Amino acid sequence: MSSILDGFLEALSLLFSFNPEIYQIMFMSLYVSGLATLLAAVIGVPLGAYIAMKKFRGREFLRNVTYTMMGLPSVVAGLIIFLLLSRSGPLGMLGLLYTPFAIILAQFLLALPVIAGISISAVSSVPNEIRDAAFSLGADNWQCTVAILKESKMGLITGIITGFSTCLSEVGAAMMVGGNIRFDTRVLSTATVLQAEQGAWGVALALGMILLILVFVINYPLLRLQKKHLKLMKKAVRIE
Repeated sequence: MSSILDGFLEALSLLFSFNPEIYQIMFMSLYVSGLATLLAAVIGVPLGAYIAMKKFRGREFLRNVTYTMMGLPSVVAGLIIFLLLSRSGPLGMLGLLYTPFAIILAQFLLALPVIAGISISAVSSVPNEIRDAAFSLGADNWQCTVAILKESKMGLITGIITGFSTCLSEVGAAMMVGGNIRFDTRVLSTATVLQAEQGAWGVALALGMILLILVFVINYPLLRLQKKHLKLMKKAVRIE
């Protein structure tokens, strides 16, 4: 217990000492994970909504593949991107291996099925009465789709936040394709592993605490939104 407390205190010390290397690592983590999540959300949310709302051949297979890929190990994602970007790979001539862009690609591969899978569940959970009510009021297909997405917005936001947390905390892919290069591709998760391997347990624990603090700060607004949404739903039920 004392070790955890010491790590927390050292994390605060590193944060408030404005150590330039620590802040560079933090900003690099937020940059690569944020961009990877943004790209995954742009594709994953529409994809999940389409799978949930449209009936087409192979729909169940695609749904199962999406749910299966939600459990994709980060080292496997890293291996796929590594093989694509290595010198002997199809994209080797671009020289992107061991760059932030390589980490973004690997984390995108991890976040996409997470966001798409949760989007499928969120949209599928919307009652059919919402669609029927929209059509009865004269809504076209696009307006009906917008109504359903509005009803499932909390689930969609949860999926995006979960995808971002997945990117921010993963270590295997970032280590494999980023190389953990100081002042270039080092992020909080890989820096924590490096410090632990070197026996600097205090610094490693502190970096881990900083990572947890970031995840908490990111998730806190979601919790507030959920509480506000539940209050509005309860008020709506009382009015009815």
